[in-house]
Amino acid sequence: MAKLDSSAVLENGAPPPEGKVKKRKMRGIKRTAFSVPYLALSIIFVVIPLFIMLYYAFTDLDGNFSFANFAHFFSRPNIMKVMGRSFLVALITTVLCFLLAYPLALALSSSTLNRNAILVMLFILPMWINSLLRTYAMKIVLNILEVTNPWVAVTTGMVYDFFPFMLMPLYSILSGMDKNVLEASQDLGASPIRTLFTVKLPLSLPGIVSGVLMVFMPTVSTFAISDILGNTDTYLFGNVIDQWFRNSGGWHIGSAYSFILLVLIAVTVLIANKVTKGRTEVGGVL
Repeated sequence: MAKLDSSAVLENGAPPPEGKVKKRKMRGIKRTAFSVPYLALSIIFVVIPLFIMLYYAFTDLDGNFSFANFAHFFSRPNIMKVMGRSFLVALITTVLCFLLAYPLALALSSSTLNRNAILVMLFILPMWINSLLRTYAMKIVLNILEVTNPWVAVTTGMVYDFFPFMLMPLYSILSGMDKNVLEASQDLGASPIRTLFTVKLPLSLPGIVSGVLMVFMPTVSTFAISDILGNTDTYLFGNVIDQWFRNSGGWHIGSAYSFILLVLIAVTVLIANKVTKGRTEVGGVL
């Protein structure tokens, strides 16, 4: 007679049929098996590269443990100035994306039209195109419009590239908002503007924070957009890291710079989790 798990007991104290136990075990095995590819990909593309970066960041050219790579960063005020400029550009891009995306998300979430089809056609479909191709297309548009200011060009390209990442979580949380709460606000005499600022905005905070993180984090570390649309005056911290990795023997300093940026981004995420108490909204429409 096959042995049964001690946990496999019905409510009346009797063991379940043998077939049910086997079926439960097989279901458990299948669920575990589904996580194996994800775990393998995480190890190959996240864990291993992270350890490689840490190795180069804390060693010198001879492979000895050293903090010299980090001292290189703090001893050069111009590099720290570039980092501050990168965070400022990322902040401006994030604010512009929010100001453009929130009204649009409000309109789409309250529209009676086929919202999903509109959203897919206008905002999701362009995301299927490679980001570099979109950036080069934006460069052509900016040349036609005769935009000569490199900072305006870089910021416009970043807003264009990362705008959908702000729109998606905002639309998701606004479209799923409890309509009864909004109706109760109107029944109590609140104007649409007051309902927006006292009801909709607070309830959509998890979506706002999620959108901010999804725009701010890649923007602060990007280098391709500023490289294509800007010039040497618009080089951001990502461009500095890219240049060190391109130089022979520069992997150690480049890894140290990457680690510093990683720590700063992690602090930003922790602050965001404190604000939303761990509740963020990353939604889609498909």
